[in-house]
Amino acid sequence: MRRRLARLRGTARTVARRLRDEEDGNAIVEFIGVSFVLLIPLVYLILTFFLIQGAAFAAEGAAREAGRILATGAGRDSAFDAATLATRMAFEDFGLDTEAPPDLAVDCEADPCLTPGSRIHVTVSTEVTLPLISTGVARTVGAVVPIQGSAVVVVDRFREAG
Repeated sequence: MRRRLARLRGTARTVARRLRDEEDGNAIVEFIGVSFVLLIPLVYLILTFFLIQGAAFAAEGAAREAGRILATGAGRDSAFDAATLATRMAFEDFGLDTEAPPDLAVDCEADPCLTPGSRIHVTVSTEVTLPLISTGVARTVGAVVPIQGSAVVVVDRFREAG
């Protein structure tokens, strides 16, 4: 009985030593493998979040600035052209290259639009494709995120109607 126990202990020690010797260096390989499996999707999610957040900031800022330009502009047509340019510049400032320029929609509460004390509703909308996906595939698969920013600007009460 004692011999059996001694033999089993020796066998257990031999097996434990073999397992310990065979695992040398595998932890690094497993760490690198797991890191790639977890890190690549995490980095992609972070890039996607920042792209969408940047587009949302650009849309809000563009709507606000376009509204200010429209409220202080001399004429509706020249002010609308300047507001369109300001909208494009806002998206360029955030480094967003959109295929189509952002849509600028203006809705005036009063007629004419620049009536003192009236409100101008400005909406800027665009679509952002997810990173590393071509535009054609993104539209087919539905990997396009609609972004919209809006602002309401009040025309100065002390300006001339125009």
